[in-house]
Amino acid sequence: MHARRNKFFSKLSSAFLRKWWFVIAFSLCLIILGILVTFGFTTIVNLVIDHQVALRPGGQSFGWWAKPPVTPQVKVYVYNVTNADEFLNNGSKPIVEEIGPYVYKETWEKVNIVENPNGTLSFNQKKVYIFNEEESVGMEDDIVIVPNIPMLSATSQSKHAARFLRLAMASIMDILKIKPFVEVSVGQLLWGYEDPLLKLAKDVVPKEQKLPYDEFGLFYGKNSTSADRVTVFTGVEDITQYGVIDKYNGRSHMTAWMTEECNRITGGSDGSIFPPHITKDTTIFVYEKDLCRLLPLNFEKEVTGRGGIPGFRFTPKPSVFASVEKNPDNMCFCPSGPPCAPHGMFNVSVCQYDSPVLLSFPHFYLGDDSLRLAVDGISPPEKDKHQFFMDIQPLMGTTLRARARVQINLAVSQVQDIKQVANFPDIIFPILWFEEGVDGLPDEVVNLMRIATTVPDKARTALMIALFTLGILLFIVSVTCLVRKSHRQNTLHLDGTNYLATQHIDQQKKKAKMDSGNKSM
Repeated sequence: MHARRNKFFSKLSSAFLRKWWFVIAFSLCLIILGILVTFGFTTIVNLVIDHQVALRPGGQSFGWWAKPPVTPQVKVYVYNVTNADEFLNNGSKPIVEEIGPYVYKETWEKVNIVENPNGTLSFNQKKVYIFNEEESVGMEDDIVIVPNIPMLSATSQSKHAARFLRLAMASIMDILKIKPFVEVSVGQLLWGYEDPLLKLAKDVVPKEQKLPYDEFGLFYGKNSTSADRVTVFTGVEDITQYGVIDKYNGRSHMTAWMTEECNRITGGSDGSIFPPHITKDTTIFVYEKDLCRLLPLNFEKEVTGRGGIPGFRFTPKPSVFASVEKNPDNMCFCPSGPPCAPHGMFNVSVCQYDSPVLLSFPHFYLGDDSLRLAVDGISPPEKDKHQFFMDIQPLMGTTLRARARVQINLAVSQVQDIKQVANFPDIIFPILWFEEGVDGLPDEVVNLMRIATTVPDKARTALMIALFTLGILLFIVSVTCLVRKSHRQNTLHLDGTNYLATQHIDQQKKKAKMDSGNKSM
């Protein structure tokens, strides 16, 4: 009897309670999964993004990197000198007229791409410039008057040479009828024209000292495939190195500056892609050959790109072109020693064949106002028009929008023995400024970036809510039902016990009555 009773209650426990213990276990699994989603979902998404953006030949990101689906533009503004004769003959303050923009559409392509065994790719950059007449203020054959850069570079370099050399140079310039200012077209100024001094140098200068070009132009040789061989990391093995320069023409450092850090090329980018997962504390570096250095950019503010994609704006700090008095760290960029470049200027003569070329931001933005006031006709700088900036999507490291703005200036020195420039004061003469920019990405890229930047957060939130809600709800229901079922079984157990006890007493009474009847007989 007792064994049958235990078996009965064991069946009750199995039938009514086992399923609720299973539900409790399942609900706890959902809650744990919700916790994992809360703290681990972003990591998983980042791993997926890292895999997709790494440069794998044949991949979508590789195709976009090799031939960017964007249409960059270059806008050029020339400082046309309007009183060249008065300036030279009467010592009048130079007056310039800013003419522009002259607009060129660009196409970019990386060619001769080779995979290297150390997780890098080597390539040459091809750029093609096409004049955009509709968006330009004039034609490429518009005539402008600008300082004669080859001549003034030569005279400035001869300032500390022997006197007879300076006199000889003056005689040669007389014979060739070379003047301190030239009338050239905008197209010639940019892409090249035959200069008599360069032509003479080509014939008389020893081969090993000859310049690597036959004509002079500020953008000379850029409308073609660059001879520079660039090697960058793919990010396949280490995503933190994605798009980072490993070598430039086989070198990791330049030799122009005074310290290893200032000569460093590695760690920079060409400005199109950067390692993903950028934060506001990140300093990004852009390398441009004409600048002869890595340009550090720091976070300025949050922005919203085309299609509502969030981004970070990175800009140079005011100290990047600061004088050594205001930023002693810039002393490494002054190999010739004091006097160094004025505040707001950067001297690139050591990597521009000793031509006294100084770069600045347009309208001497972030520089001393005295530089701008040395000539008439340049308006005060405006941040929105003259700032150098890059808008970057921080999760993927992709450039959303950019404005690389640079002004080219010539530092002219007075040389007494060369009559052509005897009245030319020591002055930093602005030549032109330009901006190279990308306004936005095509719809295909924007849509993919929107998915990558917005869907994961929404999916994470939805999953968290669903898992926690379902898990907690099932846990509460199962525990409640388990408690109720347990209470019912306890009641049933007590009722069963009372019933059996009553039956036993009745049987005892019946047996006693029967025994009493038998005795009376």
